[in-house]
Amino acid sequence: MSRSPSAAGLLPLPGTPGSSWAAYKARFSNLFQGANSSVLVAFWLFGLINNVLYVIILSAALDLVGPNVPKAVVLLADVLPSFITKLVAPYFIHKVPYSLRIIIFCGLSSSGMLLIALTPTTQSGGSISTKLAGVIMASLSSGGGELSFLGLTHYYGHFSLAAWGSGTGGAGLVGAGLYVLMTSFIGLSVKTSLLASAFLPCFMLLSFFIVLPRGPLRRAQSNKDYASIPTLDTTSEDADNSISTYADSSLLAPGPKIATEAFHSHSPRPASPAFPNSPCGSTFPSISNRKPTLKQNLQRTSSLFFPYMLPLLLVYIAEYTINQGVSPTLLFPISASHPNDPPFAAYREFYPFYNLLYQLGVFISRSSTPFYRIHNLYLPSFLQMANMVLLVTQSLYDWIPTVYVVFIIVFWEGLLGGAVYVNTFAEIMDLVPERDREFSLGATSVSDSGGICVAGFVGILLEPALCRWSVRHGRMMCKAL
Repeated sequence: MSRSPSAAGLLPLPGTPGSSWAAYKARFSNLFQGANSSVLVAFWLFGLINNVLYVIILSAALDLVGPNVPKAVVLLADVLPSFITKLVAPYFIHKVPYSLRIIIFCGLSSSGMLLIALTPTTQSGGSISTKLAGVIMASLSSGGGELSFLGLTHYYGHFSLAAWGSGTGGAGLVGAGLYVLMTSFIGLSVKTSLLASAFLPCFMLLSFFIVLPRGPLRRAQSNKDYASIPTLDTTSEDADNSISTYADSSLLAPGPKIATEAFHSHSPRPASPAFPNSPCGSTFPSISNRKPTLKQNLQRTSSLFFPYMLPLLLVYIAEYTINQGVSPTLLFPISASHPNDPPFAAYREFYPFYNLLYQLGVFISRSSTPFYRIHNLYLPSFLQMANMVLLVTQSLYDWIPTVYVVFIIVFWEGLLGGAVYVNTFAEIMDLVPERDREFSLGATSVSDSGGICVAGFVGILLEPALCRWSVRHGRMMCKAL
């Protein structure tokens, strides 16, 4: 049976009786009722800064290694250390205070970018391995930061997760856009552009130590080992930093009311000790002690695999195979004689522009959970795999008549990838027991890095093979990069 927009929590469609500006404004305000603006700003900046260097590095992949080295080499250096960090750190990182983690992550990020920027280009005798060492440092910071900030959302609730997701999507858009703007339009050198980005992690320090309300985190200090944080009552004397009691309660204990009224466009899915609505119907293992053993943590991880980790893994394998293995070969002849010709002056401009379109789609979909939720995580994952097959056939047979169709497909790719990412963690917030939520958010984050690692190895083989195929069939553009 169909549901009305008001029942589903959606904004009214244009042209309907409820589509006036006042109705839109009222419904939009209701979506964020109980949210604290400082929390939203802090987590948006966390997502932005933690991921922006990663995106800048991928956007600069061609300029870092040159045309003769597969861009997937940069991808692997940018994600493999992050993957290893996410794989092992959830089992011990809770012993390190968040404040110390932030300082370490900022130091690694800035040092890595400075190393990349100050190393001479390969044409000037610079070492690719030195640049990759800087990429690895930034990757370690990004991986540790992602699992830490996702774990931190446990203490600040659904609004913080939505802000984090939007910030990570914004990182893609800002990172790719800044690099294209600085190098292609303003005309700055690659070195100058990378040097400027080395100072961006300072905003992460500002966000954590100044913007973020610290009350919820301080109250968690005596309950570090993934224990739940109690909901505040109206007489709590521990509220601080001008957070209202209602906002604190909403942020710390996002129960069915928040989940269904503010974040769900479908049926209510309150948190439960089991996963009754998960794709596999698995039950989360019961953890009776305050400090779970390694065996118990591994059991908890295995319960996350099919409902959450696998669809996230699949979508990242597909989209990063496209981004790093296929898109460098999706080239069209450049001329000014036809309106359907690409709007570029050089073939090297295809690669960062594809990345910009992809990141635009990611930003939009990662910002969408307050308005629309996807509960079937496998459907967009399979659609992403279809995108990969579609674009591989274009690289092989050059059957799409204009680059603008490819632009649309790449944008759609970003929408699908961002949707699976943010909805995966939103489902965990709803369905995983509160005592296990911080661990689960961090442990599941290994799937995106794992998928990117697989895609990196595939891309190392796929890009040269597609380029050789194109050259054999008279399309020499991939050699003109």
